[in-house]
Amino acid sequence: MVAPKKGKNASAQSRPGRSLALILIAIVALTGGMFASGHTTPRLGIDLAGGTSITLRAVPEEGQESAINKTNMNTAVGIMERRVNGLGVSEAEVQTQGDRNIIVNIPKGTNSEKAREQVGTTAKLYFRPVVATELSGPGATGSPSPSATGNASGEPTDKATDKATGGADEDKATDGGKASDTPSDAASASASPQGRAASDALKADPSPSASAKESDGASPSPSASASGDDAAKLQEQYAKLDCTDAGARAKAGDGSKPGESMVACGQNAQGQWQKYILGPAAVDGTDVDESEAVLNTQTGAGWTVTMKFTDEGAKKFADITGKLAQNQSPQNQFAIVLDNEVVSDPYVSQALTGGSAEISGNFDQEEAEGLANMLSYGALPLTFKEDSVTTVTAALGGDQLKAGLIAGAIGLALVIMYLLVYYRGLSFIAVASLFVSAGLTYVIMSLLGPAIGFALNLPAVCGAIVAIGITADSFIVYFERVRDEIREGRSLRPAVERAWPRARRTILVSDFVSFLAAAVLFVVTVGKVQGFAFTLGLTTLLDVVVVFLFTKPLLTLMARRKFFASGHKWSGLDPKSLGAKPPLRRTRRPARPVAGPVDPKEA
Repeated sequence: MVAPKKGKNASAQSRPGRSLALILIAIVALTGGMFASGHTTPRLGIDLAGGTSITLRAVPEEGQESAINKTNMNTAVGIMERRVNGLGVSEAEVQTQGDRNIIVNIPKGTNSEKAREQVGTTAKLYFRPVVATELSGPGATGSPSPSATGNASGEPTDKATDKATGGADEDKATDGGKASDTPSDAASASASPQGRAASDALKADPSPSASAKESDGASPSPSASASGDDAAKLQEQYAKLDCTDAGARAKAGDGSKPGESMVACGQNAQGQWQKYILGPAAVDGTDVDESEAVLNTQTGAGWTVTMKFTDEGAKKFADITGKLAQNQSPQNQFAIVLDNEVVSDPYVSQALTGGSAEISGNFDQEEAEGLANMLSYGALPLTFKEDSVTTVTAALGGDQLKAGLIAGAIGLALVIMYLLVYYRGLSFIAVASLFVSAGLTYVIMSLLGPAIGFALNLPAVCGAIVAIGITADSFIVYFERVRDEIREGRSLRPAVERAWPRARRTILVSDFVSFLAAAVLFVVTVGKVQGFAFTLGLTTLLDVVVVFLFTKPLLTLMARRKFFASGHKWSGLDPKSLGAKPPLRRTRRPARPVAGPVDPKEA
């Protein structure tokens, strides 16, 4: 009989327990890490867990069709991702589709609704001086409306800005609309009562040329930049604007440019809508370098929003706040305008030259973080409109997951049935290998969720189902090589070792091709298809690990058992049923003659 090779290879072949111990240790370690992390199930994608898919279309501004290019689209994707992630929304997907569409997938969960609101707010961010403001809507009266207070100072203030609320607002209302004195080192960001005095034009130096009193019912005047018909049109828009009407709010400011005055709506801390006349934009949202929500416990201001400007933005902000601080109330106020809506309207009492500012008020944590998020990531290079919104319920996602699992179970059952019928006893090794591969895949997917944000979607489930066939194929290649060796007349133990090098080469080539296809698919596709490619690539790598560290060592051990070694008819390795040739025998070569002196006669 042909015996296994001696030496180093034989030593490795005789110790399959080492490989089995290694993979067992890996399984235990990974499983322990999964339970220790608390993530015992894979994270589900939007199509399985439910959520919202939003399609946004880039709309060119007048004369700026060329602005819709790959660079600006990628910039917009990055900003949207940061805005959504800044709210703590996990597993959100933001990706381009075609030349001018962006798809945003927001899974159902914490802050997903807020994220949807902020993703839909895709226009540019501006800081504009306030010309006039008053409560809006039917039944609005001249009585003051309590509101949040805040400051926009470059340095922290020791004074509680909430002194501007309550009685201070009442004083303003009873004093003919004149604002009360603001703290020397802070600016109060409060909503204004109806009929607040409005200035004349905010010019290059925005000092009011005239002031209208609430008592005489004068209407506010637009800025000087809007003269003649434009000024009359702006004032007419302001007079007719009803911010309690959602349709009117959506149209407010349409068509306005950064260098022009505009009307806008905003909501105060009490949820009351206010309407504004705003001057030309003084600072662009791109001038804000970063913004953060901070709990200020030293001054008692509560949650505040801090801003840091770029060098250019710091100069612009110092210039506009310096000019506003020289004016009398209510002109010492600017509005932070996002998507034509006022999100904050703080007062200023002095020029802010430190390159940073703080907006404080009666914010709770969610409000402060939301404002900070918009300030940090609100400025987009393009304007987007919402084309479609698709909501996937958790029930529908659960049905899809159930269908995918059923399909996987059916596929696995069919593979096991085939193995049982065709390979009989060998099927024990194949089925054990399949379950080891499935267990490793599940544990690794559970760990990859919190580690890299991997989310299991329906295409990923399909990739896992396809992987069942790829994994089973590796076992079949090896088993058939072993059976070929038995057909050649070899016994099981040498057949197992002789078949392995050939089967190993075939398995590696096959898995390399599958992994290469998965890698290319992952690179050239976007979205959910990447989930399929990622799962296919992961399971292909695991197939190599399982075959080398589990299937081959386990078969080596089983070959030492009498049931398999004797070729039992239910082992799947019966030489008779395989049509084996007579056993190979070692043939002896004739002995060579011993070299000696040559007889001269024979020579």
